[in-house]
Amino acid sequence: MICGSFAGRTHPATTRRYLARVQGVLDRIRARAVEAVVLTFAVASVVEVLAAQHIDDQWLVALLALGWTLPFALRARYPFWAPVVVCVFLSAFALTASDRSITSLTMPFVAALAAAVSLGLVGDRRLSIAGWAAVIGTAALVDSQSGSRYSDFFWTTLILTLAWFFGSALRTRTEQARELSERVVAAERARAVAAERATAEERARIARELHDVVAHSVSVMVVQASGVRRLLMDEQHREREALLSVEQIGRQALTEMRRMLGVMRSGEDSPAALAPQPGLEHLDRLIAQVEEAGLPVTLRVEGDRPALSPGVDLSAYRIVQEGLTNALKHAKGAHAEVVVRYIDSSVQLEIADDGSGAANGETGGHGLVGMRERVALYGGTIEAGPRDGGGFVLRAQLPVEGRA
Repeated sequence: MICGSFAGRTHPATTRRYLARVQGVLDRIRARAVEAVVLTFAVASVVEVLAAQHIDDQWLVALLALGWTLPFALRARYPFWAPVVVCVFLSAFALTASDRSITSLTMPFVAALAAAVSLGLVGDRRLSIAGWAAVIGTAALVDSQSGSRYSDFFWTTLILTLAWFFGSALRTRTEQARELSERVVAAERARAVAAERATAEERARIARELHDVVAHSVSVMVVQASGVRRLLMDEQHREREALLSVEQIGRQALTEMRRMLGVMRSGEDSPAALAPQPGLEHLDRLIAQVEEAGLPVTLRVEGDRPALSPGVDLSAYRIVQEGLTNALKHAKGAHAEVVVRYIDSSVQLEIADDGSGAANGETGGHGLVGMRERVALYGGTIEAGPRDGGGFVLRAQLPVEGRA
């Protein structure tokens, strides 16, 4: 089954707004989760102090425990100073507590590990290294006050350094992920802008072509009215005035159409011509040009051709032209087939190739964007995608009269 209608796709701006809301909710949940972890850590540290034996001045140490835990709640706002404050309180604990109190508690070491990881996450490299030095200095002070051996300080330094490196690696990974996300968002924004620009350009092109179709028809009407007026008898004053009015209104309509087209035209657009635009009866000439460019094409017409409106005829021709152009670009060395079916009150188009090139027609030129605009103008349908057995197929259906 081929890919569905383009009308069902979600607009990129809507998707970005939805993702922004989801990201905001996740950020709030993450902030609350961090606060809950910090509060749990603070309560556990205080409970350990109050429950441990051989702790002198328990209430003072409990207050210091709040000092080496609660600052982590402010790490998002103060990524450097919050863990530094933790180191200050750990140093104060080492200077005020006895060696038995220091060796009886494990939460201070957990706080030092968390501070090392937090300082590794600091974006400024110099501040991060300074934070590592502060953590190692705090560890040295704590070990010296607890009477630990040199080997204990070595292992403590090694563990805290590894924790700092872990935070640094995590920061690098986070920055890379953020940069990648920003690039993806920028690429999506650029693609959306390019698609909108291509749509505007195609709409302007359609307007110019429809101007040519309508202008040619109105010009013929004006010429015919002028010719009939000259054939009237002298006494047919009322008929002559009516035909003269038709001529004047037709010429005014042509002038206003050219003025309207001038508003839409950019400086690079060529002036609109009054010659008839091509239609499905000119497919033989189009296919001959494509075959000269190196792509063999088979044309098959099914059903009796009804009277097509000029706009529908032109749009059908442009769809076939764009489909063959895409096949010529992305299916070199392959064979293409064009099928035109006249069924009931619609014309069905199928352009297929058996190549192995790009699997969509939007590469580079936004070709499907223009075809979608043409089909939507007349209330038709279009679908495109890989074909069973290899290759690419484009199918479109246009009503004979078009949508009013």
